[in-house]
Amino acid sequence: MEQTLSPRESLDLIADAIAKTREDLRGNGFGFLLWGWLIATASFAFFVLKHYTSFQLYFIPFPVLSSIGIAWTAIWLRKRTTRTTLSYTTYFMNKLWIVLGVCFLMVVFINVSHGEMPFTYTLIIAGIGTLVSGWVMKFRPLVIGGILLLAASIGSVYIADEYKPLLHGVAIIAGYLIPGYLLKKAKA
Repeated sequence: MEQTLSPRESLDLIADAIAKTREDLRGNGFGFLLWGWLIATASFAFFVLKHYTSFQLYFIPFPVLSSIGIAWTAIWLRKRTTRTTLSYTTYFMNKLWIVLGVCFLMVVFINVSHGEMPFTYTLIIAGIGTLVSGWVMKFRPLVIGGILLLAASIGSVYIADEYKPLLHGVAIIAGYLIPGYLLKKAKA
């Protein structure tokens, strides 16, 4: 037997669904903040270790911090998806970033295998994910962040390899951290 809702009950149900979707989307700020801090730190540490020390494993901040990020994200996603019912938009965003995460790993593997630094291509992937996230969430700071990340990928083609980690770190701050904090602060 199907229950008929009054017009007021229907409006309340719709308002609750919209509020839940907005709250779910605010939770996406966690990923931008976590990965923003990890990757910006790895980029700057890479640069410092390579240029100001004799440490041969100057690249080590990336695999170490990325491993921490993958574990932390997996735990966070597991808690998030088992605790509540996800909106379609949140489900889509989770799947988008899982696919992009795999693409990040593939790009790094391919570039490193060829003796190249992956900074240009990881900025492209980050830019695509951030721009699409901004459009889906209708959140302008993420749209701008995505555009800045894509612009930085183009800019990285024109600078010396030794400065790409610095550009990468700055771009991640502009594209992930600043919009991530604004998203966290945004009213649901």
